[in-house]
Amino acid sequence: MKKITKILSVVMALVLVAVSFAACSDKKATSKTLKIGIIQYMSHPSLDNCYKGILDSLNASGLDFTVDYQVGSSASADADCANFAKTMVAGSYDMIIAIATPAAKAAFTATNDTEIPVIFSAVSDPVAASLVKSLDNPEYLCTGTSDVLDLKAQVDLIQTMQPDVKKIGILYTSSEDNSVSNLARFKEVCSERNIEVIATAVQNATDIPSAAEDLASKVDCINNFTDNNVVNNLNVVLSAADKHNIPVYGSEEEQVKNGCLASVSIDYVSLGKTTGQMAVDVLKGADIKTMAVKTITDATPVINKTVLNKLSITLPSQYANATTVESK
Repeated sequence: MKKITKILSVVMALVLVAVSFAACSDKKATSKTLKIGIIQYMSHPSLDNCYKGILDSLNASGLDFTVDYQVGSSASADADCANFAKTMVAGSYDMIIAIATPAAKAAFTATNDTEIPVIFSAVSDPVAASLVKSLDNPEYLCTGTSDVLDLKAQVDLIQTMQPDVKKIGILYTSSEDNSVSNLARFKEVCSERNIEVIATAVQNATDIPSAAEDLASKVDCINNFTDNNVVNNLNVVLSAADKHNIPVYGSEEEQVKNGCLASVSIDYVSLGKTTGQMAVDVLKGADIKTMAVKTITDATPVINKTVLNKLSITLPSQYANATTVESK
């Protein structure tokens, strides 16, 4: 009996040692400082607000992390993002968060054949961009948030502001998947209302001045999506529109503050917070391959009173309760 008791004591001691070792190992794993790379396609207010929201969620997570925040320059954003992503992969980062479609595609390409997860923000059509297999079931080590624009509500706004509108101009970057996708949807909406869409494609910033001037001379107004290249050169588009006394409609509040007449706007800080929380969940063990893309659809009308007065447009009664701003 004593021998059995002694054996049991030894076994229990070994179990306690094993448990203690496992606990120490687990503590060591969870105490690791995580390296998170954030790649932003370029700097403009919408994407800057996404970054702010992402940081808010990361800072509230309780995780121990460092952030390497990299922003592409307007002249070489695609090449910059590709280089940022390659550097982060070489540095064995724990995660890459990418803001805007081109940044997300660069991160997704660089992390191919690695175990580094990618969380994207402000990607209008992640399926068309080949970042996920489907919105409900990504299947890759990649998911995030989509800023799908409510284009029917946007056209409602335009028609209410300009009841006689016949031609709407769209300036878009042909290499931005989100813009190509939005243009197709916008044309469908306008076709149902007998509105002609005149679309002009550009490749980069140097194409915008002449393209904007030509487009403004042919249409009743210009509508902008979340096209990063165009948003980054919004002042050029606004200047061309001013020459022809036509309004420009934006896709979110910051564009309206910067001189667009109005928009049905998504809150990009909120979008960033949702993105950041998804990143936190994955870092804490959630399965990214089955984490559905979160689509932010809540949008509110925002109207610039300064531009409204300049164009001698009366605020329609339907938008009497809309958020109003004045030009910066």
